[in-house]
Parts: sequence; C-alpha cells; structure tokens
Amino acid sequence: MKNNLFLSLLLFLIGVNLSFAQGSTEYTGGMKVKLNEDGTKYFRIISWAQFWAQYNNNETLNAFGNEESDLNFSIRRARILMYAQLTNRFLILTHFGLNSQNAANMHPVGKSESSQLFFHDVWGEYALNKNHSIGGGLHYWNGISRLNNQSTLNMLTLDNNRQSWATIGLSDQFARHMGIYLKGKFGKLQYRVSVNEAINDGLDAENIPTQNNATYSGRNILGGKNAGKNFAGYFDYNFLDQESNFLPYKVGSYIGGKKVFNVGAGFFYHPNGSTILDESENFEGQDVAIFSIDAFYDAPIGTKGAAITAYAVYQNNDYGDNFTFGQTYESGSMLYGHVGYVIPGTSELLKIQPYLSYTNRSINAIDDDTNRFGIGGNLYFSGHHSKLSLEYSNQQYGNLDAVDIFTLQAMIYL
Repeated sequence: MKNNLFLSLLLFLIGVNLSFAQGSTEYTGGMKVKLNEDGTKYFRIISWAQFWAQYNNNETLNAFGNEESDLNFSIRRARILMYAQLTNRFLILTHFGLNSQNAANMHPVGKSESSQLFFHDVWGEYALNKNHSIGGGLHYWNGISRLNNQSTLNMLTLDNNRQSWATIGLSDQFARHMGIYLKGKFGKLQYRVSVNEAINDGLDAENIPTQNNATYSGRNILGGKNAGKNFAGYFDYNFLDQESNFLPYKVGSYIGGKKVFNVGAGFFYHPNGSTILDESENFEGQDVAIFSIDAFYDAPIGTKGAAITAYAVYQNNDYGDNFTFGQTYESGSMLYGHVGYVIPGTSELLKIQPYLSYTNRSINAIDDDTNRFGIGGNLYFSGHHSKLSLEYSNQQYGNLDAVDIFTLQAMIYL
C-alpha cells in the first residue's frame, strides 16, 4: 500500500512542470500539471502576493479625535489563478483572492467583507478557429485601453494608474463584467469586444442625482431593460514582436525580453448608465461613453541588458453631466504616461529599473485639473517572480493640499 502511494506521488511529480523563467512576464510561470504525455491536456496554477509599507502626510483622525499612524502595512493583493485545457478548443479559467487588506478592515476572526476571498474571474472559452475565440462568464476582456486590461503581476509602476480602470465598481465587479466576449487577431491586429451586464448596486448606486450632477445609478433607478447592458472593445496593432492574447492580461514591462511597439484604441459605452433630474424633477438617463488611444513600446537597448519601457494614453471620460465620485472618477479627460529604464551592466539575477509617471486629469465638475507625479524603481531578483519596488508620489487635486506618499512593495510570483 505504501509503495503504491509513493509510486503515485512520484508519477504525479514527474508530470508537474515548474516554470520559473528569468524575467517571465506573461502567465507562463507557476505549476503546470500535465494530464497526458504530450502536455496538450493540462492545468496550470499561478499564485502571487504583494505586501506594502506605506507612509503618507495626509493627516487623519480616529473616532476619538486622535491622529492615525502615518506608516501602515497592508496586503495589496493575494491571488491564485488556475486555468485548464482538455483540448485546444476549450479553456476554463478561475481567479480568486483578496485586495488591500489592512489593520482598518481586518476582522478578529476573518469574517469581514475585506477578509473574504472572492472570484475575480470565472470564464470559459471556445476556440472558433486558430485565431478567434468566443467566451463568457465573469471576465477581464475589457475595452478602453491597455491599462484597463493590465496584469497585476508585471506592472512597470508600483501599481496601475487608478483612473485607467475606468469602470471598476461602477458598472462591474472589481474591473470584471459578467457577459460574453469575442477575441482574436487579424494578422498583426488584435481585438477584444464584449457585451456585458451592468452591476445593479455599484459604488454610486445609492447617491441621488440632481439637475446639475449625474450619478452612475442608471440600472438601479431606470431598471435593467433601460440600462442593463454595456459594450466594450479594444484594438491594438502589433508592429514588432507579437504579444500573446491567449489570456486577457496585458504585460506592463518585458524588462528587455521582447521588442514590442503597439498602437491601440478602445471604448466603453453604457446606454443610460447614469441618471440626472430633468426640470420636472424626473429621472432621466444619460449615456456613459469612454474612449482612448494609446501606445506602448518595450525593447532591449544595446547588448548589456539595458531596456526601455514607455507608455502613453489619452482618455476621454463622459460619465454624465458634472459627474464626480471620490476624487477618482470624473467626467473630463486624462493624459497619462510612464517610462522606465533597465540599467545596463547588472547581472542576470539582479536588474534595476527606475521609472517616472505622470497623470493630468481635467475635471468638469470643479472646472479644474488634478495632477499626479510618481518616481520610483524596481529591483528584480528573478524577473517579475521576485522584486522590490519603491515609489514616491505627489498628487494635487484641484485647490486641495497636495498629498505625498512613499510606498515600499515586496512581491513574490510563483
């Protein structure tokens, strides 16, 4: 009996392929378990975690009027992703985890909402042919821009540009919609389009619109028949090396592993997604329309390990008249860009990548701008599998005082 158990375990381990490639950027790491000899039937498990130590000068007080700590620790992300194929026609993916857990939202016995694991993605896919697939479920095949489809395990900057996840919590569940999608490519042109359900109880659903200010509450107020569906798409042309679109998650930095230059454009459209009061104090729907154009460049420079990563996007956001929510989402426009440089001469097991980022947003509701500047760097011990990131950011929102934040992140990706 013991010998049979040992033999079964040995055969299982022989069938497992652990892939920890230096500089791995796409979802090729983790543990791949082969279900047949040639590996065409398999499942792969990937896990990653990001831990933050963050200092900011934004003074806050607790309920008793005492000042809160300026230095705080948190788990920014803890995720597990698994996908499987039994034939090259079918794919199923599940992705679950938690986000932004800290001392303020933890629970004594782990029962609060912030302590709970939840599904980020659950979708199945069928390949129509070699280049085109259709799928459905809770998915991340988003529109608008590259950053609205950003992977969270290989970003250049410490975190994604927040406003690029332009519908998170407003019409979706944590940047995922429930719906159907079509994705594929025509030569060097890749595409993804989707038709989705809008969430009923979004972040802004409980706020009441006025005659001058819209709220993102269309489905909640007008009902699913009038405001239940939204439409999204993103298209990018790959001029140089071809990126994978096997999974939806866009790479943030290849740290010299590819030579990529892409130009893209995308949209998000939600008919009657927002509401406003007309002159008779009746609810009136307003369409939510977001579109962007962007460009991404990532390439090695010379022969000593140097590499550059650069990205720029223009995004126009129309959430309805004078819409604003939490200094995060506003009707207006946005310019964002970042650039990073891998310093040459470091070893294969140690790479240093300083970077800069800048955001300018126009805000219709306050007739003013907000600006954010970030400077930081990544220290790679084994590509994106193990890295430290340090960033300083300064944000000025309208005429409010600027907020300075220092963040140190440690990340492990297996």
